[in-house]
Amino acid sequence: MEYYLQLVINGLVVGSIYSLVALGFVIIYKATKVVNFAQGELVMAGAYVCFSLTVQFQVPFLAAFLMTLVFSVVLGLAIERLVLRPLIGEPIISVIMVTVGLSSVLKALVQLLWGTQLRAYPQVLPQEPVFIAGLPVSPVYIAAFALSAVLFLVFSAFFKYSRLGVAMRATALDQQAAQSMGIGIKNIFALSWCIAAVVSSIGGVILGNINGINSQLGHLGLKVFPAVILGGLDSLLGAALGGLIIGVLENVCDGAAKDLFGLGGVREVAAFVVLVVILMIRPYGLFGTKQIERV
Repeated sequence: MEYYLQLVINGLVVGSIYSLVALGFVIIYKATKVVNFAQGELVMAGAYVCFSLTVQFQVPFLAAFLMTLVFSVVLGLAIERLVLRPLIGEPIISVIMVTVGLSSVLKALVQLLWGTQLRAYPQVLPQEPVFIAGLPVSPVYIAAFALSAVLFLVFSAFFKYSRLGVAMRATALDQQAAQSMGIGIKNIFALSWCIAAVVSSIGGVILGNINGINSQLGHLGLKVFPAVILGGLDSLLGAALGGLIIGVLENVCDGAAKDLFGLGGVREVAAFVVLVVILMIRPYGLFGTKQIERV
């Protein structure tokens, strides 16, 4: 029983990071109706920049973390202004394919600058485990979960109470109506990319502190995609819960397969099995908006 409880705790930690990355997917989709397939590469870029500042330039971790967030804002602005804005008015499939190409470019740049080998972050938090319900849990796991929860609450409050958050929600509902009310649609697009880049970088830094980083980190975007579909592409709450559910499901299924049948690798496919089932039963997700087209 303790074995499975440990799997659930680990799954919640990984799932909280999935939730952060899923938040980036949802923010961009809500504002622009674009599915960003470069989300994982934004995670990877942020993780490598923070690593480089901390290890190669000897910047204190907290300062390096804040500088990484500034870099993410600039990166998000550059992507939106130079790559996405010229495509306004073009078919959605063209924009999506551009994000696929963008993911390849970002991955190639990271491999060119830092190589492909595994890089380890310096130890920031104590290594002595904290016992929760009698089970040892690493402090970095607790910090990752707490930071993810705080960020989700902050962004939820931002979208509910701030003027910019309300403007982004209005844009998501009806771009033409929002524009008629004086909302700058292009500014909202830029802001959504900046926020998506920032939350992705935070997720990358957290993952780097847990597992280290390499160029495979960019695949995280595809692993998180089932969580986005599960929660609903346009739901912040769905992104949070979908990430947690997929994280726990991956860990428990993988652990159970090893424990009962001696099988490995279930973690890699469990989320995609859920993706197929969800698309068959509830294609708009648990909390997504059901769209009905009348003809």
